[in-house]
Amino acid sequence: MTDVVVIPGARFGPGAPLLMHAGDVAERRGATVHRHSWSRQPSALDQPGIEHWVCGEIVPLIDHVGGRPLLIGKSLGTNAAAIAAERSLSAVWITPLLTLPWVVDALSRATAPFLLVGGTADALWDGDAARRLSARVLEVEGADHGMYVPGPLTDSVAVLGRVVTAVEEFVDGLGWSS
Repeated sequence: MTDVVVIPGARFGPGAPLLMHAGDVAERRGATVHRHSWSRQPSALDQPGIEHWVCGEIVPLIDHVGGRPLLIGKSLGTNAAAIAAERSLSAVWITPLLTLPWVVDALSRATAPFLLVGGTADALWDGDAARRLSARVLEVEGADHGMYVPGPLTDSVAVLGRVVTAVEEFVDGLGWSS
């Protein structure tokens, strides 16, 4: 089995439900999960320098882990798509920043399979771009950047279940059956 590197978004760490459960999928299949926490709160999240900062945080962890880890990232963490493209690493990108040209460019250069997960009510999601970039897309109608949908909270919990199912199917497609 292999390793997984979990890369958080800006607001919540690697133990937030979307990332926690996505990492758990791989862990239940025998992978070792490495959950990254940012060294500081970054500024200027929508400026090109953020990609360099994210990669600077993540490359040492990937180098330490060695091999070809699966990357699982949310939002800010999707700036690591450049690393995935350069090293041909498979990835799960939850609420990727598809409005940032350097993230889209990195995803377009990827040669390894990746899953994109986002919602139609997320201003940072572009469903058309997602479908152009990958055959593996989970788009949730009405979901915002946190993958919450309007209505009872249980509806958003159900979305979490859909995300976990999509990650399970993706990881199983990589040959990581439980």
